[in-house]
Formats: sequence, structure tokens, C-alpha cells
Amino acid sequence: MATTATVPAQETKKAPLVLTPQAIAKVREIMATQDPIPAGLRIGVVGGGCSGFQYSMAFENQGGMMDKVFSFDDLKVFVDATSLMYLNGCTVDYVETLEAAGFKFDNPQVKSTCGCGSSFNV
Repeated sequence: MATTATVPAQETKKAPLVLTPQAIAKVREIMATQDPIPAGLRIGVVGGGCSGFQYSMAFENQGGMMDKVFSFDDLKVFVDATSLMYLNGCTVDYVETLEAAGFKFDNPQVKSTCGCGSSFNV
């Protein structure tokens, strides 16, 4: 009988992306309302939108084998290897204005965005 070992996600000290204190606080606030409380946040880049790529954020209970795990004030952030190359140098902030509130990605690699601002191209 063959057994398979699960390789834990690799924890990395220096993150290629930045989460602002406002983003960290908002993620923690939302995580506290989840049942069960997730282990961390997954940030990624997925294909889609009129410009080619979109950012994705979701709660995770466990990272994947090929994930990099970054710690922001003890908040675990999981990033897959493919997304990592698109997120290098990116800053994730949480912004509240009179018109809207949400997470804002400031990515120096982005060459263009769509008219509605929900997708980008590198």
C-alpha cells in the first residue's frame, strides 16, 4: 500500500508584495466573522476580464503544496507560483470613500487597465 506525504506550503520571510495596515486590519475584521475562522488569505491573479487578468482574493483553510506563504503581522497570505510573478512589487490597500469601499491593488507591472478598472494587462 502506497502512502503519500503532504508537503506543507513554504513559508517565506520577504514578501514580493505589500499589504498596508488598513488592508491587514480589514482582512482580519472580515476573517473574524467567518466560521470556522480561516487560516489565511489567498491573493492571486486569474485570467479574465476585458484586459486579460483580474486579481482574486479568498480565504483559505490550508495552503497548497506549491504556494508561498507570507506573514503580514501574523496574517498568513498564500500566493501560488504563477500569480507571484504578476504580483511582484504590488501593494494591496483597503480604501473607503464616499462612492465606494474595497481593496485596491497598485501594481507597477500593469501596462493597461480596462475602462471599468476590474482587469489589467502586463
